[in-house]
Amino acid sequence: MTTPRFVLEEATIEQLQSALKAGRVNCVEVVQRYIDRCRRYNGVATRLVTAQGEILAEQPPGTMRAGQPLSFPRQTVAVSEFLPDLDRYQGQPLDFGRMATTASDPEVQQQFGMVQGIPQAGQLNALSTLNIRGERSVTCRGDYDLHPSLGPLPPGAPPACEIFRHYPDALEQAAALDAQWGENPDLEDMPLYGVVFSFKDAFDTKDMRTTGGADARYDIDFPARDHILVEQLRKKGAIIFAKALMTEYNGRAGDPGGKHQPDAIFPSLLGYQRSTWAGTPVNPYDTTRSASLGSSSGSGVSVSANLVMASLGEETRMSTRGPANHNAVALILPHKAMLGFDGGAIGADIYCDRTGILCRTLTDCAKVLDALKDPENGYYDPRDPYTTVPRSSVLDNYSQHIPRGAPSGALRGLRLGVIRESMLSAGSKAAQPITQAAAREIQAVLGDHLQATLVESSDPLWTPDARCERMSVDYRTALAKLVPVFMPELLFRLNPDGSPVFPDFAKSIERTEFAPGIFHGQGAMRPIDYLVALADLRIEPPSNLDISTVQQQILANTFRFHISQYLSRRAEDWAERGMTETLNDWHTLNQRSAFWGDDHRAAFKNWEDVRDPRNPLGGRQGVDERIMLRELLRRVDMMVIYENRLDALVRLHTPLPPGVIGGADEPGLIDRLRYEHFFGPNAGLSEMLVPAGYVDVAYDAKFMLSPDGKSYQFSANDKPTPLPSPGLPFSLVFRTEPGREDVALRIASSYEQASARRVPPPQFP
Repeated sequence: MTTPRFVLEEATIEQLQSALKAGRVNCVEVVQRYIDRCRRYNGVATRLVTAQGEILAEQPPGTMRAGQPLSFPRQTVAVSEFLPDLDRYQGQPLDFGRMATTASDPEVQQQFGMVQGIPQAGQLNALSTLNIRGERSVTCRGDYDLHPSLGPLPPGAPPACEIFRHYPDALEQAAALDAQWGENPDLEDMPLYGVVFSFKDAFDTKDMRTTGGADARYDIDFPARDHILVEQLRKKGAIIFAKALMTEYNGRAGDPGGKHQPDAIFPSLLGYQRSTWAGTPVNPYDTTRSASLGSSSGSGVSVSANLVMASLGEETRMSTRGPANHNAVALILPHKAMLGFDGGAIGADIYCDRTGILCRTLTDCAKVLDALKDPENGYYDPRDPYTTVPRSSVLDNYSQHIPRGAPSGALRGLRLGVIRESMLSAGSKAAQPITQAAAREIQAVLGDHLQATLVESSDPLWTPDARCERMSVDYRTALAKLVPVFMPELLFRLNPDGSPVFPDFAKSIERTEFAPGIFHGQGAMRPIDYLVALADLRIEPPSNLDISTVQQQILANTFRFHISQYLSRRAEDWAERGMTETLNDWHTLNQRSAFWGDDHRAAFKNWEDVRDPRNPLGGRQGVDERIMLRELLRRVDMMVIYENRLDALVRLHTPLPPGVIGGADEPGLIDRLRYEHFFGPNAGLSEMLVPAGYVDVAYDAKFMLSPDGKSYQFSANDKPTPLPSPGLPFSLVFRTEPGREDVALRIASSYEQASARRVPPPQFP
């Protein structure tokens, strides 16, 4: 009888390892199948947006991926197809799409400027580098990566390539596993035996190019050592397969301001989860749309489209949750920073950066989380000070808390807080399909089937659900009680025009200096007496003191610190091995980098000019705000949990679907209310995401020219866009405090098994 062929697509870790032990497949065959899928689906999926929609004169040369060069479309899109009234536009020049030579490799080109996703592209552009000998590094490309058994390197090979070529590529890693273990792997010592991983390009991998998505010409484009988590995965039998495409520098890092200004601008950056070196990924459910609203986009796409089995991403504020949400995959995001990140990676904001695990099931995520733990040092990373978390906040094992099966009543007796602030439409037609679907899903599965007691928060924009218990102390009340104690200066914040963020507060207090030279106050109360009355709920809180408004922070200067530290550490690591890396400071980084947008070039020149870790004296301080806000939000969450006797919390990740690449963003009140989804990252709390369904329609905003003709603005749209089946995904987020992940895993996994909402992307079978 013929043994049935092992189906790799959608397989779990347990199914893969069972097949390996049964001889139905071996590690080399698994890796080769993933390479074949990458060759088929991992190509360019976007086209340039140009002034006239012209056709490129020549076929641009692309870098090698999966044994073949990237192929760029020559047909471009005319900007007039989506920007109206161009003849009346009088603003700064637009950063039109163009092909340009990369800084890293003068023999290849990449898309710069404006781009759009190609409808039904059949390509995803999810993985930027595959661990295939000859193409996994620009420094050691081609014969400079010659296998040691094939003789000496050619003349002119950089000295570091002699080290590099001794690292096995993905197929060679797989062959070594097959040769040593065959059908009898030691799964106790190697629990991830044969599991193929991608890594956000921010993670240091000694056997692949690592630049944080940037087109930066390092002397040696791979680091001297692995990130500590990559090292752990190697020890546990995982196959280090690819670097996942990411938004450059984890979201481009913002602009600290300065003398440098862009020469050309974008009307919108929506959907540009983009890398100068590797291009733009797209969504596997609709290739005209953003791969995610979050910088670990390639991690989410590669797992969803079965280009890998698992991926490590990085979260600052949306960076792994967005990719999980918009690609219908599971995520475990441990609390800050149980899993380290910044010790051997290119970060964005060290006060929020942390590692997240993306797989197609929570069961697989938990297996990976357990495997990342070192038997002696646990999850501690000496290079990442944030991993100094209390030992009591780390469980001995996470997989054991995943239930097998989710029968009716499986959550009876548990109390689940429903954060309604995450489900507000606020008059936005674009938000209604997902917010309404999420509310139905929570009631039908968590309430009716699993029979958890649902306890909902309140908001003026939410109509209470009679089937749910109301919170006795909700988020608005908790903020009113705690802001006066933990972050009183929050009430003195000003809008960019100098008006108070909290006008109700300003109306109640006597004339007071809010910032140097700026006074507000129309009432009779002293500010300190107002805070006493607010903390004891003797006065009505400001109407906009909610969990959306308090998330907004000023940009801190820590990115300047972190990149300097990363570059110097990387150079020092190579110096210890007798090699020289001269890209070791900001000036050299800018000198040897290219940027897909001129706004990014200008911002990085401004970052180079930053001298002081503090923000300007007399104003808001970004570092202080991050530390105080984390303390405030953790206390707020715990007050809500204690006062309502909750076991965990559930929320909708985001009310909006992934946007059209380069399209208009949704305007209006919903834009402010979306800040609620920063709560978990700003508090550094543990979160788990589970696919919760799909919506079959979107209402995409439109561009309109401003009255003065100098910019493009966004306008809401009530015209529906039908979406191809199964539609666009959305996720539920389960949140808990550090040390209670066992309960959250039970709840989230029960929901996952009872609902089974994930549908693989049909365009990528």
